[in-house]
Amino acid sequence: MNPYANELKALKRSGRYRERRIMDETLIDMASNDYLGLAHNQELHSKTCKTLEAYGFHAPKASMLVNGYHSIHQNFERALCDANGFEAGIVMGSGFNANIGLIEALVRKGDVLLMDEEYHASGVMGSKMCEGRVEFFAHNDASALESAIQKASEKRIIVAVEGIYSMGGDLLCREILEVCERYGVLVILDEAHSSGVIGENLMGILDYYRIPVTANMIKMGTLGKAYGSFGAYVLSSIHISDYLINRAKNVIYATAPSLYDTALGHHALLYIQENAAELKEKIKIRQKIIQEILGMNVDGLIVSIEIGDNNTVMEIQSSLKEEMGVLVGAIRQPTVKRAIIRLIARLDVSEKTLGEVCERFSDNRVKCAR
Repeated sequence: MNPYANELKALKRSGRYRERRIMDETLIDMASNDYLGLAHNQELHSKTCKTLEAYGFHAPKASMLVNGYHSIHQNFERALCDANGFEAGIVMGSGFNANIGLIEALVRKGDVLLMDEEYHASGVMGSKMCEGRVEFFAHNDASALESAIQKASEKRIIVAVEGIYSMGGDLLCREILEVCERYGVLVILDEAHSSGVIGENLMGILDYYRIPVTANMIKMGTLGKAYGSFGAYVLSSIHISDYLINRAKNVIYATAPSLYDTALGHHALLYIQENAAELKEKIKIRQKIIQEILGMNVDGLIVSIEIGDNNTVMEIQSSLKEEMGVLVGAIRQPTVKRAIIRLIARLDVSEKTLGEVCERFSDNRVKCAR
């Protein structure tokens, strides 16, 4: 009784077969999205445990609309709003969960969703669940977006883009935001890979471009990346927040986010705010190393190196583990159009190690994605 045997065989033949492996803590981690290294910060863990000790229970126990909305959730939401300049916030279970809930709830019958063609898989899945029309526009192309907006006849237009794109590592172009503002459309900003990494205060793309928040902007951020925790949040106007509380199924029907993870995210936010200058300097140093060795100007901490072959990226990943004790991401189709090595210049990886790994890809035979 192996009803999917042929499908699994096909995945193996194409080099797309995936397996789970227990994390090897002896390897130097240059694959994960823990950009600032906060997942290893024991002081944040200790502070979080101390926060939880002040309460008589340590789990939310129910959905937010039943009995699961805790002061830990509310305090973090308020801190996020203050830090990012939004009116209201909702903590959610994960970035994947938040994207699906957001898009399914916001895009109603008679609406149109204009989504960047390289938007995260969670958003693409959400787009298949919504009632409105969905159209993908050319990646990071403001002219293509403006043309799509001009042609749209729907009553509401929602645009979905990312602050930093997760695979290519490229920055959302400012003109996209200007087009959205000019036409007064709703815009979803997926800041999973930009919040905590870019901006004067490390708060993401709006902070980076110094663009004021408007009522049409909706920011989705995650805790499982720069914040070294797990979960997500959505920041918006009070109006949009009220609507999501009443229509977003991931808020209504899911158990509220973990109290530990939420409190840890809050302590991480405070850490980022208190240490922004030092963190920005460390990010800048790593970007300089990447530019000098690979000739790539990266906007965040993602280095996307195009290889093109699924089996080859797995071989490269394996050789780096064996020869250097370093783990890098081997990203294959269909996640990307052409297979890439995804290298993360995490802040708790030494500058020396980053330089040595970059040297391995400086050969002209390796084509860099940017």
